[in-house]
Amino acid sequence: MRLFNKDEEQLPIQAQAENLVYDAAKFERMEQKDIEKIFARLFSGDDGMKALSYLQTITFHRALGSQSSDFELRHLEGQRSMVATILRLIDRGRKG
Repeated sequence: MRLFNKDEEQLPIQAQAENLVYDAAKFERMEQKDIEKIFARLFSGDDGMKALSYLQTITFHRALGSQSSDFELRHLEGQRSMVATILRLIDRGRKG
């Protein structure tokens, strides 16, 4: 994966790229309840609520016209599905 820093004439950002890769093994050892609690905590503050509001606005509160391609429709539905998954995780995490 090549990432570029727009402020430095499109030079690759190597140090920051390492921070984008997460340890899948750590995730596999986590319980579903733990994941749900993490999402509930992550989005419980003011910034988290603003982020959720933004995600809902660009997905659920958006409609595509009749001229939209199949690709565009599928892409938006995928985004909506991801936001819905996040909302479910938050709800379950809050319920404990």
